[in-house]
Amino acid sequence: MGLKGKYTAHIAVAASAVGLGVAVWGAAVLMDTGAAAGNTVKRTEHAPVERAEEPTRVPEVKVPESIAHAAEKGGNAVNITIDDGPDPRWTPKVLDILKEHDVKAVFCMVGPQAERHPDLVRRVVADGHRLCDHTVTHDTAMDKKSVAYQKQQILEGKKMIEAAAGGAKVEYYRAPGGAFTPDSRRIAAAAGMRPLGWNVDTKDFDRPGTAAIVHTVKSELSNGPTILFHDGGGDRRQTVAALRQVLPWLKEQGRSFSFPVRTTP
Repeated sequence: MGLKGKYTAHIAVAASAVGLGVAVWGAAVLMDTGAAAGNTVKRTEHAPVERAEEPTRVPEVKVPESIAHAAEKGGNAVNITIDDGPDPRWTPKVLDILKEHDVKAVFCMVGPQAERHPDLVRRVVADGHRLCDHTVTHDTAMDKKSVAYQKQQILEGKKMIEAAAGGAKVEYYRAPGGAFTPDSRRIAAAAGMRPLGWNVDTKDFDRPGTAAIVHTVKSELSNGPTILFHDGGGDRRQTVAALRQVLPWLKEQGRSFSFPVRTTP
């Protein structure tokens, strides 16, 4: 074979080698592309993204400024309300009687008394009763004082009671001696407390005797469902004795027990 023939044969072998290499490379590329395509598909199959649930919006409850007397249950239900405590001697006795008869009540507390006896405030809450603000100093003439004074008495009293209660909310406001004003009712309602009145004043604060207290309840119950007793402000043994008689008597009359209304139906 001449020089030219050898050269031509060498070129052909080289070209064949190059062609084979290109074919092998092409196959590899196709295989890699397929694998890559497979990976791409897998990467696009994302797990569904969990969306954080939006917090449930609790509608704001507007507390009316009007003085409440009615019972939440309506019908023949009555509301037992206890004022001027808590008192370390008498409040536990009142709580024991209420528990014995499975009755819930509203305790209208004086701020400094609550501050001095947080254990009693927390027991009131733990037993399922509700809290009521009865101001800081129990000033029965506060309706003749400035709006700033009324606001201080109401809001400071609420703050002291809630602190003693460990965070439980005060749901009502009762003016000392019923000395409500349009301003005090507005202040209380704006702070989430329904102004709370009464229909039956048992006069137990003046200690007229157990029989007289019981008689007042029986004779004046037709006035309305909210009954006023006291566990503070002095010797309350007559109140304790009267409650022992009044609560079972109310049940005998077919009465149930409720809390005063807080909102407008």
